[in-house]
Amino acid sequence: MENSQLNQGALETDSIKKTNFLPVISGLFVGILVLSNILAAKMVQLGPFVFDGGTLLFPFSYIFGDVLAEVYGYKASRKVIWTGFFMLLIMSLNIWFISVLPAEAEWIFQKDFDNILLQMPRICAGSLFGYFIGEYSNSVVLSKLKVITKGKYLWLRTISSTLVGEFLDSSVFVAVSFLGLYSIDILIIMAFSNYLFKTFIEVIFTPLTYKIVAFVKKHEQIDVYDYNVSYNPLPGK
Repeated sequence: MENSQLNQGALETDSIKKTNFLPVISGLFVGILVLSNILAAKMVQLGPFVFDGGTLLFPFSYIFGDVLAEVYGYKASRKVIWTGFFMLLIMSLNIWFISVLPAEAEWIFQKDFDNILLQMPRICAGSLFGYFIGEYSNSVVLSKLKVITKGKYLWLRTISSTLVGEFLDSSVFVAVSFLGLYSIDILIIMAFSNYLFKTFIEVIFTPLTYKIVAFVKKHEQIDVYDYNVSYNPLPGK
């Protein structure tokens, strides 16, 4: 009976009516996304590698993005991607709004606040473009490869989709967020460092991704294959 339900669910991308884990995974995805953008205000150097602080956390959003696309399919993944997009936009607008409000007379940290957090609108702009292009590409590649491989070789599908998504994400994010603030040489090193580190995290956490996917599929009895699905990035399409 369970196998029958699983197979039927695998064929219907609109079959997700009630789930236990989708809200949790979505919340983790969006939370990591927002927090990594706040941490991106600091530049970090480890040996020859230069990257923003958010790079340490951001790859985990791709892991949860892989789980979303693998278990619930492209349509559910697209909704969460758009949710993350709007949360970044809301965060950026609120930081700007709070910054322009008059400070209390004895509060002496306005310059510190501005120096750190007013980087966020530009960083968020870079993240918005990079994130949307990268996550969308990641979901599409993973979704199509799942159909092509008939659900096999999850490790190959997650790593392949990450290689594409992280390359686009890192390149766009660094260019939009930091062009003009740092030399081209530093930007190239930063983009390469981001890409290398994020891909490395995805690879070493592949066994964990396997376990999460297997656990969620087993308990949700959902395993969506995106047959004849439209890959239009706009919600509701």
